[in-house]
Amino acid sequence: MLREDQRGHMAVAPDDRERFERLFDEHVEVGLHHGAQLAVYDDGELVADLAGGITGPEAEAEAVTPDQRFVFFSSTKPLTGVCVHRLSEEGSLDYDDPVVEYWPEFADRGSSKADVTIRHVLSHQGGFPVGEFDLRTDDWTDWDAVVAAMEEIECSFEPGETAAYHPMNYGWVLGELVRRVTGTPIGEYVESTVFEPLEMDDTFLGLPEEVEDDVATLVAFDEFDRARDPERGLEGDNADAARNFNTEPFHRAAMPAASCVGTARDLARFYACLANGGELDGTRVLEEETVERATEVQVEVEQDGTLGVPSRYAMGFVRGGTTTRNYGTLSPSRVFGHAGLGSSVGWADPEGLALAYVTNGIREGYEHAARTSAMADAARRAFDRLD
Repeated sequence: MLREDQRGHMAVAPDDRERFERLFDEHVEVGLHHGAQLAVYDDGELVADLAGGITGPEAEAEAVTPDQRFVFFSSTKPLTGVCVHRLSEEGSLDYDDPVVEYWPEFADRGSSKADVTIRHVLSHQGGFPVGEFDLRTDDWTDWDAVVAAMEEIECSFEPGETAAYHPMNYGWVLGELVRRVTGTPIGEYVESTVFEPLEMDDTFLGLPEEVEDDVATLVAFDEFDRARDPERGLEGDNADAARNFNTEPFHRAAMPAASCVGTARDLARFYACLANGGELDGTRVLEEETVERATEVQVEVEQDGTLGVPSRYAMGFVRGGTTTRNYGTLSPSRVFGHAGLGSSVGWADPEGLALAYVTNGIREGYEHAARTSAMADAARRAFDRLD
C-alpha cells in the first residue's frame, strides 16, 4: 500500500524497506561476498547505513560495522575527478588544455600524445588505456616511477577518437596533473578539497601512517570457487588484484584510480552532495554548473576499446543508460557514478537519491552487475524513486 511521506512523496509500504534490507543480508548469506556495507541518502538525508558479514574469509575475521574500511577500487576515480573539476572551476586549468601545458615532459611536442587534453583523460579518450607499467605492480607505490612511466607511454589510439577505459592511467595522469597545478600531492589535495569539507572522516586516498591498517580483506571469488571446485577456471587478474590490494603498502599509497579506502557511508555522502548540485549540509564542494558539466556525456560507444561493453562516459563519471546496469534496471539515464573491480559501486540520481554499496568479494563483471543492479532496484522501490 502507498502512503504520503513528510516530503509529499508517495512512499511505499514498510515491507518494501524490509525487502531492501533483507536483500542486503541475503547477498552475504548466499556467499556473494563475506562482508559488505550499504548506505543510501535521500534528499540529503542518510536513510540507510547497513553493515553485514565479516571482514574476510579467515576464521578470526570480525563482524563488519558501518565504520569498517573497504577498498573502493575504481570507485576512487570520481573522487580524483572532482579535484580536477575544482581546479577548472577556480580557473587554474581548462578541460581542453593539453596535458603538456602543465606537464611538459608528458609528451614530445609534435607527437600525437601532445594532443591529449584534460577532457580526453577524464572521459577515457586519451588513447593510452594500458601499457607495460600496468604489469609492474611493485612500482605502483613509487610516484617517481609512476611519473616516468606516464612520460614514456605511447598512444595506441589517436587522442579523442576512441573511448577505451584507462584502468590505472586515468588516475596516474590526473594525479600528477593536480600536483603540477597545485604543488600538492593528490592524496593531500583530495583530503582537503573533498574529504574534510564533507566530513568523510573514514576515507583516505593513501592511508596515513598514524591510522591503523584495518581494511577489510578482499577475496577474488573466481579463485575462492576454484579452491572448492578444481574444474572451475581461475581468472588471474582478479586474484592478483586481491593479493596486491590486501597489502599495507597499497593501502598507504595514493593510487588516484583505485586505492581509496573508506566506508559506504562516506561514499554515499559524496554522491549525495553531487545529487544536490555540489552542496550538502551547508558545505559546497562544487558549483551546480560545474557538476552539470562534469556529468554531461562526452562520448557514447557500443563497444568500449578496453572493456568491450557499451559505455557512456562523462568526465570522471560513467553515466547510466546502457545495458551494463551497475545502477539498476529501473535506473534513468541521468544517473551518474562509478563501479570498482567487481566489488563496489556508488551513484547519484540528480532527483535526490544517492547510494554506495561496497563489499570484500570481487566477482566477475556480469555477477557484480547483477548484484549491484538488484540492490539499486530494491533501493528505488524502498525509497519511492521509481520514474
